Amino acid sequence: MGMKTGKKKENQKCKTERRKSARYRVKMQVDFSSGENFLFSYIDNISEVGIFVATKNPLLPGTFVTLRFSPTGTSKPFEVKGKVVWINPYKPDKENINPGMGIKFVGLKPEQKKKIQELITTIAYVNENWV
Repeated sequence: MGMKTGKKKENQKCKTERRKSARYRVKMQVDFSSGENFLFSYIDNISEVGIFVATKNPLLPGTFVTLRFSPTGTSKPFEVKGKVVWINPYKPDKENINPGMGIKFVGLKPEQKKKIQELITTIAYVNENWV
C-alpha cells in the first residue's frame, strides 16, 4: 500500500496569468489544418478563448486553422476554428523551452462554447485533486 505524502502537485492553472480567461495545463493531442497543410501536435494549455499548441513549426500569426481534438472519455473529435495570434519560435541555439503558437478560437457556436467550458471545468477539477 503506497503512502500519501500530503503534498499536492502545483495547481495546473498557469501562474503567469496576463489574460482575461484562466488557462489550464493539459496534454491533449490535436490535429490542425490550414488549407492543404495538416499537422499533428499537442495542446499544452487551454482557456475558454484559446489554446497553446506546442510545436517546433508554428504557423504564421494571422493563419486560420481548423482544430480537432478528443478530450478523454469522448469518442467523437471536437472540431473548432481558430486563428494563430502569436508564436514562440523554435530557437535551437537558445534556451526556448516552450516553442509553439497561441491560437484564439473564432466563430464558436453556443454549443461549442459550452463544450469548451465543460472541458475546462473537468480539467480544473482533476488538476485540483491530484495528489
